[in-house]
Amino acid sequence: MHITILALGSRGDVQPYAALGKGLKSTGHQVRFITFESFAPLVAAHELDFHPIHGNPQALVAHAGADMLGLMRSFGSLAEGYARDLSAPHLGETDFILNQLPAGLYGSDLAEKYGLPMALAAVIPLARTRVFPLMGFPKLPLPGYNKATYFVGEQMAWQMFRPVINRWRTQILDLPPLPVSGAFGQLGTRQIPILNGFSRHVVPRPVDWSEHIHVTGYWFPEDQHWEPPGDLSAFLEAGSPPVFIGFGSMPLKDPQRTTGIMIEALQQSGQRGILHKGWGGLGSQSVPESVFQIDYAPYHWLFPRMAMLVHHGGSGTTAFGLRSGVPSCVVPFVFDQFYWGERIARLGAGTKPIPYRELTVENLREAIRLGVGDPQIRGRAVALGHKIQAENGIENTLRILKNM
Repeated sequence: MHITILALGSRGDVQPYAALGKGLKSTGHQVRFITFESFAPLVAAHELDFHPIHGNPQALVAHAGADMLGLMRSFGSLAEGYARDLSAPHLGETDFILNQLPAGLYGSDLAEKYGLPMALAAVIPLARTRVFPLMGFPKLPLPGYNKATYFVGEQMAWQMFRPVINRWRTQILDLPPLPVSGAFGQLGTRQIPILNGFSRHVVPRPVDWSEHIHVTGYWFPEDQHWEPPGDLSAFLEAGSPPVFIGFGSMPLKDPQRTTGIMIEALQQSGQRGILHKGWGGLGSQSVPESVFQIDYAPYHWLFPRMAMLVHHGGSGTTAFGLRSGVPSCVVPFVFDQFYWGERIARLGAGTKPIPYRELTVENLREAIRLGVGDPQIRGRAVALGHKIQAENGIENTLRILKNM
């Protein structure tokens, strides 16, 4: 079978789908991967066919800043380009579409045009439920509130893309325009099943999800052998396990000030540290000998060697952190990061999250002391890590797709 995967976002957003694509290919399927052109090396590393979308996600994030509406507008600004790049006739030469874009945007239109089956693939819980509100919405004890947040969130995304998508549908795809309310009723049904690439041990399955909404486990890439540079190995061997600090794709208005907070918190807590530069430029200045700066190290290799993880709570980073069995403190910036920070604390596998806007030397110092020093937190993190390691999200997904 020929399968097309459509995924846009930061590297952490895209990588799980590339891993899933490689898993599909390993069982004999042919896989086409549609994502930003800057991820060509990632797609090539997973040996998948590539159809590029014009755009640089790092530039989009830097322009938008750490603001959810800004991020939506930034990615939405390329909506016309998405439609143009997805108009290539050969994209209809496939048997199945796996679509990562929220609410099935673009992928559902291609599926309708070419008469193809499609499933929504997500690494964060976006399917409607009355159990908890959509990420980004506060928790309020109001009847019907939780489920209503999903309708509101869907409409926020749909209205931003509706003019472009309907123009694309009518002028290029020769399809009728979708109504003002969109076409969300099919999500999570037999027509458009949802595959959730996260662990049931982290996100318990809501009781009101239909049988067509699946929780597969995380989609991790294969753990490839990686040889660290000599100076990193020497640093790790020179003392106790350090604290990892990194904010991935999140932009920082003042990376020097943020780096200063990190270094001071590490020193006051008596811990060594590893600073991951990321897209925000963390740790790009002079640092003490007790802190080591890196541009890259694979998380599957690095995280198990750490005493604690301080990160932004991106879905991909969170997944690797939980699997490592090492306690975390999430410093959330936007959207799902607050959810993952809360989940980690609720599961007892880390400390309470510290929103970036509230980050200080004092509260980070105390979080590090607790995360490194509390044996109960470490024990719960280890136990949860074992459960996640025992899952095989890609294998589970393959089995589900086979039965669709």
